[in-house]
Amino acid sequence: MEALPVETDFLALASELAQSFANRASDHDEQGQFVSSNYQDLKEHGFFRLTIPEELGGHGLPYSQVCEIVKTIGKRCGSTALAFSMHNHLLAANVWKYKKGQDVEAMLRKVANEQPILISTGAKDWLESNGEAKKVDGGYHVSGFKHFASQSADGDLVITTARYQDKATGNWKVLHFSVPMTAPGVSHLNNWNTLGMRGTGSHTIKFEEVFVPESAVALEREAGEFHPVWNVVLTVAMPLIMSAYVGIAERATEIVVDKARNLEDMKPHAKSEIGKMLNLMTTARVMWEDMVRLTNEFDFAPEDHLGNEILMRKTVVANTVIATVTKAMEINGGQSYFKNQEMERLFRDVQAARFHPLAEPEQLQFSAEFSLRNR
Repeated sequence: MEALPVETDFLALASELAQSFANRASDHDEQGQFVSSNYQDLKEHGFFRLTIPEELGGHGLPYSQVCEIVKTIGKRCGSTALAFSMHNHLLAANVWKYKKGQDVEAMLRKVANEQPILISTGAKDWLESNGEAKKVDGGYHVSGFKHFASQSADGDLVITTARYQDKATGNWKVLHFSVPMTAPGVSHLNNWNTLGMRGTGSHTIKFEEVFVPESAVALEREAGEFHPVWNVVLTVAMPLIMSAYVGIAERATEIVVDKARNLEDMKPHAKSEIGKMLNLMTTARVMWEDMVRLTNEFDFAPEDHLGNEILMRKTVVANTVIATVTKAMEINGGQSYFKNQEMERLFRDVQAARFHPLAEPEQLQFSAEFSLRNR
């Protein structure tokens, strides 16, 4: 492992790298190809071990700074930022465990040394999970399909779940485990053909009688029930994921404001429309910053109220970044409708903000039920 100088300013380096990502963004989007070249640049500079504590071989960056880095990349290439956030939120959950004294040191050292790409499949699993695990000697055979598996086009280790029926009780459990993409029976389908975020390589992963040893199972929980693990996952994941979209919205406002500065015949209503856009951007940014604050640099307890607070803020951020880019597109005018315009790609990419868990209708019900049963 080649170490970078200890004085490396990763935020400045991310800004520099993001300029080259911007130059490639249109091609990745048009061709629907994973941002492999951008990932190579990030790996070369040690970005896949940013949050790992220094004593384990990482760079030990504060969580808040990693969020800022994702946002910085998002301003230039939304797909790279979003995919990168997925690796980082899986890593962040394990950093939280390490700081709480749980036995994840070996995993973190491996990521620090080798920088494998961690693949998340949790978006469609939530409380119930999908796929099925069957007990065999020494472990389980897992079959099923995992959709929206970000980075699966070029990833190394899948962090996922599957349903398992306890024969003794008949109850359904959910197993949390990891599997290498090279394991027999694991394949990814080349089916990521979407409106936006086309460079994230979020293909479906197919599991066909994949052997998962018992040692790879990190958690077993009741299917359909909210488990405290989600308070950890939501708290470290959602600020990172929303960082990519806040970056996209910031870029859209930049385009509009920079253009307006050079206009000599600005329409009478244009300034108030720009003001509306900036208010929306401010709402998104402030609420996102509060999500980062709640994570408190990994110093938090996995309590239900925290998971709920994160989910509510996620919905507000998602709605306001979408509204910000929509307003920017309106102000920018009909040219935004052309596919050779950066604004058009920003508009398509930002739409995905609404689909991360929980989607707004589910979040509203979840938060209402939480409030009704708690004083």
